[in-house]
Order: sequence, then C-alpha cells, then structure tokens
Amino acid sequence: MAKIPVKTPLVELDGDEMTHIIWDLIKEMLILPHLAVDLKYFDLSITHRDKTDDKVTIEAANAIKQYGVGVKCATITPDEARVKEFSLKQMWKSPNGTIRNILDGTIFREPIICKNVPRYVPAWTKPIVVGRHAFGDQYRATDLVIKEAGTLKLVFTPKNGAPVEHEVFDFPGAGVALAMYNLDSSIEGFARACFNYALTLKLPLYHSTKNTILKKYDGRFKDIFQKVYDTEFKEKYEAAKLTYEHRLIDDMVAFAIKSDGGFVWACKNYDGDVQSDVVAQGFGSLGLMTSVLLTPDGKTVETEAAHGTVTRHFREHQKGKETSTNPIASIFAWSQALKYRGQFDKTPDVVAFADKLEKATVGAVEAGFMTKDLALLVGKDQKWLNTKDYMQKVAERL
Repeated sequence: MAKIPVKTPLVELDGDEMTHIIWDLIKEMLILPHLAVDLKYFDLSITHRDKTDDKVTIEAANAIKQYGVGVKCATITPDEARVKEFSLKQMWKSPNGTIRNILDGTIFREPIICKNVPRYVPAWTKPIVVGRHAFGDQYRATDLVIKEAGTLKLVFTPKNGAPVEHEVFDFPGAGVALAMYNLDSSIEGFARACFNYALTLKLPLYHSTKNTILKKYDGRFKDIFQKVYDTEFKEKYEAAKLTYEHRLIDDMVAFAIKSDGGFVWACKNYDGDVQSDVVAQGFGSLGLMTSVLLTPDGKTVETEAAHGTVTRHFREHQKGKETSTNPIASIFAWSQALKYRGQFDKTPDVVAFADKLEKATVGAVEAGFMTKDLALLVGKDQKWLNTKDYMQKVAERL
C-alpha cells in the first residue's frame, strides 16, 4: 500500500526513559508504516543536552520555528539527584521552558475522553481545555531568602528618567521575598492565542485571575484580554454564537467543578500549571491529556504528552521486566502534530490519517483493550495488556 506523503518536514524532539521507549514503538508501529514523512530529528535526552551544553534544545526550538510543527517526547528536567545520576555538568533548565520562551506560545491541555474510563468528576462529559500562559510570572521570577532584619525595596529605573522606588516590606527578621514580571506584548499574544483556539474548537472562553488582590498585576491581564476581545474578536464570537467572560479564579474553580465541561479556560502561568493537572485527574488520568503549544499567530505549534518520563516503569524495563505503560498521550502528540501539519500544508489525507489514528487509539480502549492504569480505573475485573500488545491492538484497528 502506498504511503501517505507528508509535504513539509516534521520536527521530532526525542526524550528520555520510558517515554523514549514508547516513542520508538509509536514510530515503528503506527507512523512510519503509513506515512512518507521527513523527520528533522533532535535528541533531547538529558545526556545529549548535557553533551551539547543544552544547545540542542535551542536548535530544536529554532527548527520548529523554521518548519512550523514539532512533536516532542517527554524529557527529564534534572534536580540534584539527576545531576549526580547522569554526572551532568550542571542542573540544566527545563527544555519545555526553553522552547516555550523561544516560541512565545500558549499551552493548551485537553483531556482525551474514553467513554468506558470513569471520571473522578462524573459531571464532566465534555472536554475542559486549559490554556496556560507560558511566559513570566513565577517561572521567570527572582526569589531570595532574607537572612536578617532589613528593608526590601523595589526599584524601577526608566531608560530616560529618575528611578521610581517602592518599599516592599520592613523585615523584622529572616524570611523570603519574590519579584516577578510580565509583558503587555506577551499577554496580548496569550489572549489572541486563547481567543483563536476557542474559536477553532467552537467553545466559549473563560479567563480567570485574582484581580481583586493583585489589582494592578492581574488587573492588567483582565484589561488586556477585554481590549483584545472588544477590538478583534467580539464580532467573530457573536457570529459563532460563542461567549467570552472573565471570572475571579475562585469563582471559576467552583464553576468548573459543577459544570459538564465544554469550554476553554485561559489561565495565568502558575494557575495553568496547577489547574491543568486538576482537570487531567478529574477526567481520570494524566495519561489521557494532550498538550499543544501554539503561537499567537497560530502558525507555529509544538505537541507533546502532558505527563513525564515514567521513571518507575523505566526502572522495571531496565531490569528486563514487562511493563504496562499508557502510550495514549504520546500517540496523541503525534496525531495532533500531524493534524496541524496537514492543515498548514493543505493536505487533507494527512489530517484524515491523524483523525483515524486518534479514533483507533480511543476505540481500542472502548473495546476493552487498555493498559493497567486505565484498567484499575475501570474496575477490578477489567483485564489489561502490556504496552506493546495494547499498541498492536491500535495498529490493527488503524
């Protein structure tokens, strides 16, 4: 059977541990037998990042900029124990953070719904898509430990003008402090990405902040979102019969828990980090969660699984033991990347293949073929397969 041609190269970012093992299986069993695709390969394993002084991560991000679509395997962000384990030169930063900063995109996380997998929040029958601002705030903050009594001041020095000084706190003794920032241009890009993504999914958009407490900081987010909506999206939303609303994050959490889903939730950086994990578990598993990084203009995208490298299973794999690791989010990383590749290239055959791959993946679970993590959710009598056997069922359906 002739392979489906993929017009433009796809940037492939390989990773670590169990997800790396699964990554190779996905390519071997589900992708390469069906597609004629030029993969621009980058090894983002922790050892190779260390060997290249992390230059490979920057090269990979720039390649995504060049070709428009990248697909990424889960990677290790080293802590002190990992530095020692791999004899690393230093504690390298998160490759995800580096790529986000270079692409300046918004992360959208969406649950993969299998009808027979119970949800911890039973009312959630439709997807809740969390859009996370991937710039600034706590993730680019300056934090410090205060070791003695003294006065902390915040000073802003304009390029052309006198310094503006604010007294933050008069410390009576030891404590901690934090200074963080964001940019109007990044918030505007975040807003556009969220409005465009919700419009594409034909879902209403909610934006949450704590503007009652951070009146200037979070208030700026609220004001910019409203301005972008009023000037660029209001007519489009009204024509599509969609709504946009800002809510205090306390109210938004309560609303989300009581809803049946079916909306996009725009969150600030830290909020999005937390709430996307809450939503993932509420739908049953972090193994059933997609992650898409989209630039404000919608022309550059990177897809990945929302979970980590599954170290515990990798340790068993290293001992030669069989594992039952859920590959679904990694499969969807490939399908989502191919869907965007097909849309950008105007090649409907590639989009159709991606849709069929997703249907085969979910269909296998709904037919009773699944890995151990999902079987435990379904019930004690549910049988489960090892990773490769589950993927063979997906390949057969595909």
